[in-house]
Amino acid sequence: MCSIFQITCDGALFNRCLDCFLGKAAYIRNLQDNLVALETELGNLIAIKNDLMRRVDDDERKQMIRLERVQRWISRVDAVKTEADQFIGDRSQEIEKLCVGGYCSKNCRSSYKFGKQVAKKLQDVKTLIAEGVFEAVATEAVPERAPEPVADKRPIEPTIVGLQSQLEQVWRCLVEESVGIIGLYGMGGVGKTTLLTRINNKFLESQNNFDCVIWVVVSKDPRLKKIQEDIGKKIGLSDDSWKNKSFEEKAVDILRRLGEKRFVLLLDDLWERVDLTEVGVPLPSPQNTTSKVVFTTRFIDVCGSMESHRKFKVACLSEEDSWELFREKVGQETLESDHEIVELAQTVAKECDGLPLALITIGRAMAYRKKAEQWRRAIEILRRSASEFADLGEKVYSLLKFSYDSLQNDTVRSCFLYCCLYPEDYGILKWDLIDCWIGEEFFGESDRFGAENRGYDILDTLVRACLLEEVEDDKVKMHDVIRDMARWIACEIEKEKRNFLVCAGAGLKESPDVKGWENVRRLSLMQNQIKTLSEVPTCPHLHTLFLASNMELEMIADGFFQFMPSLKVLKMSRCGQFEGFQLPIGMSELGSSLELLDISYTTITELPEELKLLVNLKCLNLSWTSRLNKIPRQLISNSSRLGVLRMFATGYGYFHEAPEDSVLFGGGEVLIQELLGLKYLEVLELTLGSYHALQILLSSNKLKSCIRSLFLQLTGDTALIIDATAFADLKHLNELYISEGIELEELKIDYMEIVQKRREPFVFRSLHRVTMEVCFELKDVTFLVFAPNLKSLSLWNCHAMEEIISVGKFSETPEMMGHISPFENLQTLDLSDLPALNSIYWKPLPFTHLKEMAVSGCDQLEKLPLDSNSAKERKFVIRGEEDWWNRLQWEDEATQIAFRSCFQPRS
Repeated sequence: MCSIFQITCDGALFNRCLDCFLGKAAYIRNLQDNLVALETELGNLIAIKNDLMRRVDDDERKQMIRLERVQRWISRVDAVKTEADQFIGDRSQEIEKLCVGGYCSKNCRSSYKFGKQVAKKLQDVKTLIAEGVFEAVATEAVPERAPEPVADKRPIEPTIVGLQSQLEQVWRCLVEESVGIIGLYGMGGVGKTTLLTRINNKFLESQNNFDCVIWVVVSKDPRLKKIQEDIGKKIGLSDDSWKNKSFEEKAVDILRRLGEKRFVLLLDDLWERVDLTEVGVPLPSPQNTTSKVVFTTRFIDVCGSMESHRKFKVACLSEEDSWELFREKVGQETLESDHEIVELAQTVAKECDGLPLALITIGRAMAYRKKAEQWRRAIEILRRSASEFADLGEKVYSLLKFSYDSLQNDTVRSCFLYCCLYPEDYGILKWDLIDCWIGEEFFGESDRFGAENRGYDILDTLVRACLLEEVEDDKVKMHDVIRDMARWIACEIEKEKRNFLVCAGAGLKESPDVKGWENVRRLSLMQNQIKTLSEVPTCPHLHTLFLASNMELEMIADGFFQFMPSLKVLKMSRCGQFEGFQLPIGMSELGSSLELLDISYTTITELPEELKLLVNLKCLNLSWTSRLNKIPRQLISNSSRLGVLRMFATGYGYFHEAPEDSVLFGGGEVLIQELLGLKYLEVLELTLGSYHALQILLSSNKLKSCIRSLFLQLTGDTALIIDATAFADLKHLNELYISEGIELEELKIDYMEIVQKRREPFVFRSLHRVTMEVCFELKDVTFLVFAPNLKSLSLWNCHAMEEIISVGKFSETPEMMGHISPFENLQTLDLSDLPALNSIYWKPLPFTHLKEMAVSGCDQLEKLPLDSNSAKERKFVIRGEEDWWNRLQWEDEATQIAFRSCFQPRS
């Protein structure tokens, strides 16, 4: 049984179906030919691409840039080649599927799809060939010159130990902040140029909006013409016609060209102000910081004269960073070559005191010293005479010496070199150093105040030149490497002129051979363990002798000073820390020359009569000679040229034992009578043992104008009230110390008089340090609200003290309470054994300069004058017992949180 189906359609539909079938069949029928053609045309395309790339590479070496359309064409060629290679690789497998002479396929669907893709890729290849014909695109491949890089990359070592955080700080100023001129200052060899180079190269690595970065080395003798040439070269003004222009014409050209750019000008090694406007540089301002100027200098003064908007001190490395840099330069192989070397290497690194130049120089010199003995020898050399160490003199000291050479005159240079007489890491009291400079007559015969001001100016100059460091308000120190450089200059470079012998802090148990002292002008044996000075040296040229801090010194030969006819400065402070220490016989031989004698902090009990013959003495320091109770009468008054007398805490423990023939007899009343006869006295630090002696002092306008420090030991006086307003007339009073004022009830001050009669309410402007101890009846020290510059306050064993500043004292003048904010400059507050104390101040204070607050034995003190704003400026340490700390009440939770980390338990 069968059925017949009949299909009918019109001719047009049939023809379309036939064309479709035949078209699809063509992809199968032409597959072999298309694969051959694809392989051939692909080869042609790759040849065209290779020719083009050779042309492009050649032009790029000539600083021409590749057009984006050419780059897109090359990318398309690479993509097409990858796909075509895949088709050609699959050729054998796909041809095996064909049958009937290549007109049909065993898998029509698969072969049709593959054949269609091959035909499409062949067309893509032909299109790319048409677009990439060599002559058609080569002429457009590199039509324009590549732009100049924003900065010229400068060579630098890969490491950046210790500089990363500072680099980030300065970079933020450059790219973010409204800062136009930035100064980087610091001592020689600290890494200023390294930091500036990092900044220069960072412009090549980071996205920024600047058109050009210009590097100029200025150096010690700046030549404006050279600066113009360096700038002109970077901004395209360097042809012969420009070089022949005048300085003023070049400045106009630079101004016009830079005015069109966002530029950064990097100036390395400025020693003085450079007038950039004269050169033609449009200066940035706080209102216009589209361009920047960054410079390096050794002098903070230059930051001021260049009108920098921000300045950064490039400081020495921390101990951790120092060791990392030193270890890197020495190399791990050397450090591991002997089990002792690591510890010895750490000692050597510490001798460099964080100065990168010294760490690098010494590290490289020690890189292949693989025996512990070599390292021990290196330490010995560095400590004895560092200039003998390989390369230090040539590569380090000679670089640092530029700062020394640039000092204004020989006086400033002499003052600088004098500082190397002190030991390493020694905090030098400013006034003590100036006393020595004046004693050496560095300032001629000028008056004391004039000379003193000159001394402070020179200290300021040396600090600003980064040759001294200010460690506290009243102290400076020399960086170890700067000190070694100063010794190198004084003892080696200018030895004939300066004649220094410096053995300070050398660990000596015996003095150096006195035969080597003969030509010495300045000798320092300070801070050693010398026990005896048994020989009598001959030192006809000796001006300064430092014997200070030889605490084990038991004996100085009689006649030791017999042959020192030129000695002007003798420092013996902290010598002989044992009972019975005495000055040697024969000091009268110094009578015609000695100008400064310092025997402070010694255990001496009496001064010999022969000191009366020191008729040229201008400065006598007896401070903290607490056991001294006999100073012969007329000894002080005979020193008629005495301008400085320091007797702070002199004999304070032995006033009641002073014999009648001592000027300390009667609590100092006799002493004051002698002081009144000193015509040239200008600086007086005094200890008095009675209230009556204090009244005599305060009745003398002459002595009041001289007082710098006052130590009062008031044992024996009864029911005492001192009118503190009288201290207002002591215009130069820097320190007040009251000890054993057992019956002292009040330091009274007339607040109404201050409000109504005195134009200046802060009547104790010079007062920096106050100590009250064993004042059992004293209830407050409210007068200190009128001491705005107070830096240190110590209150010990004042059992009745309830408030430090009493609110009740202002009940008659309540309007003053709103204007008073005491302790604005306070740095240390020490409160000990004040069992009744319940208040420091009645409201929170900012304490913007406080470093440490120490509290012990103050059980009633349950609240500190702090709130969350007190911690805004800076954190400080609070020491005390843990149970006291845990009982404290706080203004609020935010305050407690803010100060939680400040506490350190007191043992």
